[in-house]
Amino acid sequence: MRVMHVVGPNFMKVAPIMAEMRRFPELFQQTLFHTGQHYDYSMSAAFFQQLDLPDLDEFLDVGSGSHAHQIARVMVDFEAAVLRHRPDWVFVAGDVNSTVACALVCARLGIKLAHVEAGLRSRDRSMPEEINRIVTDGISDLLFTPSRDANKNLRREGVQREQIQLVGNVLIDSLIKMMPRVERCDAVQRQGLKSCRFALLTLHRPDNVDDPETLDELLTRLNEVAALLPVLFPVHPRTRARIGDRRIAAVRGVSVLAPLDYISFIALMKAACVVVTDSGGVQEETTYLGVPCLTIGSNTERPVTITCGTNRLIRAKELTAAVSQVMSSDTSRRRRPELWDGKSAARIVRVMSRKCCEADSTAALAGRMSLV
Repeated sequence: MRVMHVVGPNFMKVAPIMAEMRRFPELFQQTLFHTGQHYDYSMSAAFFQQLDLPDLDEFLDVGSGSHAHQIARVMVDFEAAVLRHRPDWVFVAGDVNSTVACALVCARLGIKLAHVEAGLRSRDRSMPEEINRIVTDGISDLLFTPSRDANKNLRREGVQREQIQLVGNVLIDSLIKMMPRVERCDAVQRQGLKSCRFALLTLHRPDNVDDPETLDELLTRLNEVAALLPVLFPVHPRTRARIGDRRIAAVRGVSVLAPLDYISFIALMKAACVVVTDSGGVQEETTYLGVPCLTIGSNTERPVTITCGTNRLIRAKELTAAVSQVMSSDTSRRRRPELWDGKSAARIVRVMSRKCCEADSTAALAGRMSLV
């Protein structure tokens, strides 16, 4: 079976699947296509090295730009790559523009499509990611879900039961694999901090950083939080562009960091007293680690992170009070979601192995019939 994997970025979700498929070279021939969305060479190289990803077979330097520009550019170049490699299956992950662009190409060319992290819904169609999720799920042949609520969402939308496979969260596979290296990482010490004595902040969603009123509110509350405990803020390039270096420098008591490699970021997350974010992946990682997470937004496509007790939705104006509450409350009660156990990639590959056997059986039957 020829399998093409798409990264752009989604490195942590693709790496475990590729590693598991490499265990069965007699079944899977893999290629790796990088769209270049959110591309930063030094950071991308670090992810490839840390996650043991193979060399790229194809790279498209799509970079930043409008949603229409990114999707159109990826579609044109990905179509050419698919026609060159002729995969039997394409694997896409998550909800970025690269995911939906490659999914649309597969639908047009009749290539089988598997969506990893399928079925998540925020119910907010003003979010570009929600549209990407809905479209990708609607045209996928196999939908690998991280949680039972995702299964319910897909069934409600009319997806056939046999297309849906509950496999758990493949992002947690990468997290578990990296934990020995995370434990040895000195990222906290390099910042001159101690465990559980600082907050970690990430921001990048358009509804938080593109709206001037929301952004001003966040920066005001951030000053207040920094009076309670040190704040580390690895600044996403998109966020830096929206805020501006001068305004970032004016936020007192906040250590502004360049984007971090995966292991350093997880080490800081694991040691934080609280993580403030608008990232879906961070909501999941903090849930597994048992670290209190405050998600700035009115909804989340990952409600399991709330029902498990580690994540809480807040508005920008509630940030200071929410951090104070975390600092004074018992956060030890938590549980990990079902199948978030580091074995999700193995479950995915078992499903695909059965597909290989089915394809071989069909080919053998067709061969025998042609001899009759």
